Amino acid sequence: MRKTLLTASLLSVFLFSCSNDDNTSNKQLKLFTTSNTSGKVSVTDLAMATPMTYSFTVASTDADGAYYFSDSDEFILASRSNNKIELYDGVTSAMMNNATSLPLTFTSTSDFNNAREIAVYGDKVVVTQDQNAANSNTNKLLVYQKTNSGFMLLNTFTVDFKVWGIHLDGNTLYAVADLTSDVVVFNNFFANANGTIMPTKRVSIEGLVRTHGITYAKKTDTMVLTDVGSATSDSDGGVIVIKNFSSVLANTSNMGTIATANQLRIYGSATMLGNPLDVAYDGSTKKIYVAERLFGGGKVLTFDLPTASVNAAPVASRDEAGVSSVFLFRE
Repeated sequence: MRKTLLTASLLSVFLFSCSNDDNTSNKQLKLFTTSNTSGKVSVTDLAMATPMTYSFTVASTDADGAYYFSDSDEFILASRSNNKIELYDGVTSAMMNNATSLPLTFTSTSDFNNAREIAVYGDKVVVTQDQNAANSNTNKLLVYQKTNSGFMLLNTFTVDFKVWGIHLDGNTLYAVADLTSDVVVFNNFFANANGTIMPTKRVSIEGLVRTHGITYAKKTDTMVLTDVGSATSDSDGGVIVIKNFSSVLANTSNMGTIATANQLRIYGSATMLGNPLDVAYDGSTKKIYVAERLFGGGKVLTFDLPTASVNAAPVASRDEAGVSSVFLFRE
């Protein structure tokens, strides 16, 4: 599919986002998504005077996790159909030329099965492997180094929890423990030796049923999590925001609980949240972007950062079949 105009409601949100940031017209602001079903990725250029969404065919029919390297104009994803990290070059050129596909430049070796997320710090790329029968029910965190010609596997870590979303803040790795309400933290993550590793801290989030998506904005000290609830329900999902997260975490004991009093919650019949798999947050515009996998077959939803717990409709919604991950790049 070639580039498509955004809906009026989505366009108004994106125009506001652009006007609310100093010199945004001279900077990049892009939203990337992947899909479990379509074999496509999308890029929405939010810095354009009239924002546009572009859709590109890629080599992976089932992908989770996304990241964009702006300096080299390269996009990477974790392929669940090919069990590799795949790198695609020339994103900007493809957008300018209204291309229908992205060129696959190189891949990693096949070291994982059933990938669920990517996190990046510098030239280090971390991939989660979620347990299934094909990987002997082993949950792993794999660390690669990105080079000019490929990805070199540096470390393989085994963890004692079912993995899904991860986020890197420098040398600190935040992860969710799938099938639980827990968030785990690894300080000095890259200093670990191969083998089984244990988190520095693990905490539960009160009222959260099943964690999946996670992102952290250090500048505003804001943690955002998604709750998929029941995997078969398209109406019981939610988003949880924890402000002043560093102090809230520090004041919560290991294996303790972060109370609902420390949360801002988006739940309810108006939200379109059923299975929100991934989340991105823009601290400049206070917008939350969600990859909603189940409701309506897949939607990219945008919410305003709430000031109180709400049952609120998204301020924008765009259909995207099988959407599995979302990544926001702001220059």
